Amino acid sequence: MTDSVVIVTGGSRGIGRATAIAAAARGFKVCIGYASNEIAAQEVVATIESTNGKAIAVKCDVGDEADILALFKAADELGPLGALVNNAGIVGPTLRVEDMSAERIARMMAVNVTGSILCAREAVKRMSTRHGGKGGVIVNLSSVAAKLGSPNTYVDYAASKGAIDSFTIGLGHEVAAEGIRVAAIRPGLIDTDIHASGGDPDRAHRLSANVPMKRVGTADEIANAIVWLLSDEASYITSAILDVSGGR
Repeated sequence: MTDSVVIVTGGSRGIGRATAIAAAARGFKVCIGYASNEIAAQEVVATIESTNGKAIAVKCDVGDEADILALFKAADELGPLGALVNNAGIVGPTLRVEDMSAERIARMMAVNVTGSILCAREAVKRMSTRHGGKGGVIVNLSSVAAKLGSPNTYVDYAASKGAIDSFTIGLGHEVAAEGIRVAAIRPGLIDTDIHASGGDPDRAHRLSANVPMKRVGTADEIANAIVWLLSDEASYITSAILDVSGGR
């Protein structure tokens, strides 16, 4: 991994932050994409640089193609791209489907699905041996919601993550002979502030009794699984989806 660049979208908080720091500890140069919280993103950069790592933070709303192109251009300045972690994602307030607006659904899909596909498109252009690249890894962030459907909570979010599962399988097959591995992580109930952004900050802990392990997971536990998939230890894994959910 030494001297290879990884892009981590949504890298200023939660799982993205933990992944950026873990990847840097394993030798990656890190390009952190963040939607709005520059202070948090720069704190992640400072944390990485405090241990002699290399990182930059780039403002990027993955729902905007121009922002994605700018993110990858900035990453190109760091060095050759070796990995992409499609972590950026949103949830909406708890609603039943009949109460969802077209605008909410369109934004959910633009960020969680289209944004991930466009980021992967740019990564493939750089990493595929078909385009003169040296290969690499793409890890997409799905969710156990893709299996459970999230009824009465956010079916649109669950549907967006179901799309990520299908995309992971299809893209993995498409580029398997071009030096690129593609995998996904399906986190369960994780102790991050994404639940607060959906208007239910205590959701993970409230539902933890439903988890076979009887606890929520941590961002570091997800990050450890991601960086393992990025490593050569996972060299024969592609088009695979790994649940990191305490059995849920």
